[in-house]
Amino acid sequence: MSRVAEIAANVAEVRGRVEAAARRAGRDPSSVTLLAVTKTKPLEDLLAAWEAGIRHFGENRVQEAEAKLPHLPADVVRHLIGPIQSNKANKAARLADVLHAVDSADIARRLARAAANEGKRLAVYVEVNTGGEESKAGVSPAEVPGLVAEVRGLPELDLRGLMSIPPPGDTRPHFVALRRLAESLGLAGLSMGMSDDFEAAIEEGATIVRVGTALFGSRS
Repeated sequence: MSRVAEIAANVAEVRGRVEAAARRAGRDPSSVTLLAVTKTKPLEDLLAAWEAGIRHFGENRVQEAEAKLPHLPADVVRHLIGPIQSNKANKAARLADVLHAVDSADIARRLARAAANEGKRLAVYVEVNTGGEESKAGVSPAEVPGLVAEVRGLPELDLRGLMSIPPPGDTRPHFVALRRLAESLGLAGLSMGMSDDFEAAIEEGATIVRVGTALFGSRS
């Protein structure tokens, strides 16, 4: 099987699983966006996924995004899903349509200024460290209301919702906690769930699932 055919088969299988999970939760499958996470994957893989119908692509690092995202067709939505360093805010705002890892008021303000310079409005998610892990980015649940208020005060940013990367293991309680936190703040968007748990995330309300390995195979 060619690489293009392999990716097309993977996309079809994952789409089927997304739809089944949405139906189990009594949701419209079209309410879930499948975001292809393409960290370490070559541009050819991204184009194969585009041929198979994927329109949302996400990179973790600005440098890698710079090498690939500008070469995708015009109908693609470009996401940055990793933490943004303050000195990369200008590039991030130029490259991406959606940023998933806003975790400080300083980064939010830098992105807002950069978006203004680009003449665009950036869709953003506030990253929540639901597991309290020191090794992970994101604000604590207690800090979320304050940061959400800061982001809402920046007209150049379009706050869509919350994002989380729970610790490995039983992730469902983290998805439930993130959904409840978003609901309490009047936010509809939930970026949560990856290759090994996206079905549980959809059942708990995910509006974006970030899938890499199930589409492209394990990272080299």
